[in-house]
Amino acid sequence: MSHEEFPTDRPAVVTCGLPYANGDLHIGHLRGYTAADALHRSIEKLGQQSAYVCGSDMHGTPIAVNAAKEGITPEELAMPVHEKYQETFPRFNVDFDNYGRTNDETNTELTREFVEELEAAGYVYEDEIMVAWDPEEDDPLPDRYVRGTCPYCGEQARGDECDEGCGRHLEPGEIEDPVSAITGNPAEYREREHKYFAVSELADYLDEFLDRLEGTSNAKNQPREWLEEGLQDWCITRDMDWGVDYPGEEDLVLYVWVDAPIEYVSSTKQYSERVGADEYDWEEVWGRDGGDGGEIVHVIGRDIIQHHTIFWPAMLHATGHAEPRAVCATGFVTIDGKGLSTSRNRAIWAEEYLDEGFHPDLLRYYLTTMGGFQQDLDFTWERFQERVNGELVGTVGNFVYRSMLFAARNFDGTPDADVSDDVQEHIDAAVGQFREAVKNYDVRNAGDAAVELAQFGNEYIQQHEPWQLEDGSDEQAQVIRDCLQVAVAVAVLLEPITPEKAETVWQQLNVDADVHEAETDAVYAEPGAFDEPDELFEKIEDDRVDELDAALEEKIEEAAADDESEDDETEDENTEMDDSELEPLIDERIDFDTFEGLDIRVGRIESAEGIEGADKLSRLEVDIGAETRQIVAGLKQLHDMDEIEGKKVIVLANLERAELFGVESNGMVLAAGEQADLLTTHGDAEPGTKVR
Repeated sequence: MSHEEFPTDRPAVVTCGLPYANGDLHIGHLRGYTAADALHRSIEKLGQQSAYVCGSDMHGTPIAVNAAKEGITPEELAMPVHEKYQETFPRFNVDFDNYGRTNDETNTELTREFVEELEAAGYVYEDEIMVAWDPEEDDPLPDRYVRGTCPYCGEQARGDECDEGCGRHLEPGEIEDPVSAITGNPAEYREREHKYFAVSELADYLDEFLDRLEGTSNAKNQPREWLEEGLQDWCITRDMDWGVDYPGEEDLVLYVWVDAPIEYVSSTKQYSERVGADEYDWEEVWGRDGGDGGEIVHVIGRDIIQHHTIFWPAMLHATGHAEPRAVCATGFVTIDGKGLSTSRNRAIWAEEYLDEGFHPDLLRYYLTTMGGFQQDLDFTWERFQERVNGELVGTVGNFVYRSMLFAARNFDGTPDADVSDDVQEHIDAAVGQFREAVKNYDVRNAGDAAVELAQFGNEYIQQHEPWQLEDGSDEQAQVIRDCLQVAVAVAVLLEPITPEKAETVWQQLNVDADVHEAETDAVYAEPGAFDEPDELFEKIEDDRVDELDAALEEKIEEAAADDESEDDETEDENTEMDDSELEPLIDERIDFDTFEGLDIRVGRIESAEGIEGADKLSRLEVDIGAETRQIVAGLKQLHDMDEIEGKKVIVLANLERAELFGVESNGMVLAAGEQADLLTTHGDAEPGTKVR
């Protein structure tokens, strides 16, 4: 691995978190896979050799639990789902170079090699632990086979994670008041001998690793808290029949978070074996050849940061492999402001979206450019319509169509003229913006570079009015030639996000090259002769949005009526917040005069930076109209500091001053919930405006 700017002379690999092979894909899942695909394509656009790999997590405990409930084997449950994933991803233009599965021969063998290397390096030891057991069934209860109370926050939790509370990873035996998730029987603890990975011995390495790590700020900052609390060694075996057998042990399998990330290596190896090491060398990427390794970039969900920034790099380092260069953690996806709920059918399913007849690139554009990587993203059909109609139809599609239509009718395609200096400068600036965004793992701004270039094209053609110029004249030819070159460049820069539509543009422009293989210098590829074009995007009408909203609400109501009490048992991304999860309302009321005494103002964040030595705190400079205030807020792990600069916020201005970590705080920025959803204004209220 290097920290040189892309492109480097080392091969890269981009991975995405493995989906559990136990259910259908919805747009919450697709956000990560489309974002990783766009990032991989963008890295290649810079001239960087890269592969995009993933695979199905076949050994996840939810698969074993659900299979037991259905009376079938875990493999019988998982294989059809894995095959469905293989069919679905390409339909959204998610183009994996290799898509494997954790129970195939390659990953099984490689996982055992990793464990044997951990043992040889002295990082594995045995210890007696207390394991939850169902005494009536006489069965052990690993991981999600058991539910109970989190010993840290007191919320309901599953055996390996406090999924409804603090989110902490739980070791076997930690959960309190355990019950079987299968039978509901009260569980008891029994002593069992298990294998441990001595992660605590690698604390100094991990501290240095996090200093080097690139990617999103949440992935870099959140692990600091776990590190500072003191790392606990990691139990890497389970009492199960479903999984990769521990080498030399017949009654133990490896914990899923051992073999799951190794699938990244296995899938890369399978790709390399298919195309040949001369084209792509997996051993060079992962440092298996004794070198420093390649550029490893992981795109994951926010809920598995700990596994990818603590456990996984510790495993890689202990076995002599290369470490990740970057970890990019995406935020969650909500529907109309509420969490996804598969049991209540509050979800836009992948198949459902396609059945509505929408092009996959429209959803890719929405999911990758609506917000930054780590921001939560709220999906509504109305907002989807706004993005499609405003940016894809009104800006990109409108510019490409009107330019090509005029060129086809007046010049039978591309006029014989050189691209003007002014247009070249705008194209070069867009390429520069794109390159800078990719180097910062910022897919949203990479997409903005293309759309803003198309907006310039619309302004250019409107300003020069070729229809007012003499038909066939040199002046008219110059304007149209410029517009067509901008269209070529827009397609190149937008290809990572809307690959199929970019290909359509190049085909219609008759560019003699493959837009998917093209690098950024292809923005100056020459278009050829062509006929009148077809429109690139189709406008979404208001009545269509009304129909989609009504259909979504109807299916949610039907699911709730079928089973009002059903819990979300298989959510691995978002959980719905119901009334029982909300904090109770305070009975004691305040009078109006007390409320009037609160000086609440609109503010704008002028600058933001983390406070050194504080895990969660950041120092903000906030313009509140009459003055700019320094305010300390707990946003460091939950927001990208660069992205909140310029954001409108609501400030309690007359809160007494306080000092936190040696920094004075003069006010309070208001936010909602555990994820610090910053309150803002709907309209254009200026800083200093009083909130009444």
